[in-house]
Amino acid sequence: MTTIDALLVGQLAPLGPKGAPSGIAKRPVEGKIWLGREGFAGDQQGDRKHHGGVDKAVHHYALDHYAAWREELGGHPLLEAPGAFGENLSTRGLRESDVAVGDVFALGEAIIQVSQGRQPCWKLSARFGVPDLARRVQRTGRTGWYYRVLQTGHVSAGDTLRVLERPTPTWTLDRLWRALYVDMMNLDELSAMASLEHLAAPWRQHAERRLASRQVEDWTKRLEGG
Repeated sequence: MTTIDALLVGQLAPLGPKGAPSGIAKRPVEGKIWLGREGFAGDQQGDRKHHGGVDKAVHHYALDHYAAWREELGGHPLLEAPGAFGENLSTRGLRESDVAVGDVFALGEAIIQVSQGRQPCWKLSARFGVPDLARRVQRTGRTGWYYRVLQTGHVSAGDTLRVLERPTPTWTLDRLWRALYVDMMNLDELSAMASLEHLAAPWRQHAERRLASRQVEDWTKRLEGG
């Protein structure tokens, strides 16, 4: 079991030079908070096409990664407390190599399931004021991940995250990241990825498109904005 060190939500606020509305700046909340099908009460997303929704209801980021980011970025003030990467759940002891697609967890009164990894976007770079941070996050694999909500309920910081089921334990988020961003044209891995029942549909479609086109998609708009 893993303890939730911080539970965070964010309100919309202007981000970056164009003042794009974003809820990436999360703040910790105390006491019980309702977790619905599309996320925590009071948590907002400025771009509902690419953020939020049932397969990205909850974002989890390992506090364990913060030490590596402090070494890489120096004493950045955002790294002094959880929430720097727009996460809703902050824990220690769980990383992308420990968690697999389809893993089901009990969390407070709720039940959640790992749906996909996090695809970093330009909003991370804007939040930190580091132009290539989104690319760095993608390159390192320290991305975080998302859950869908199978059972709604109240959750609070201090609750434990307890594994209930692991339908595809070999498909860790680290393996998924390698298939997408490292060994990018491994056709066997892409074929297996495309058939993962519990993987969010857009990620299965990434694999299907690569299999069909034999090309890697262009990430520029996602990573740099436009």
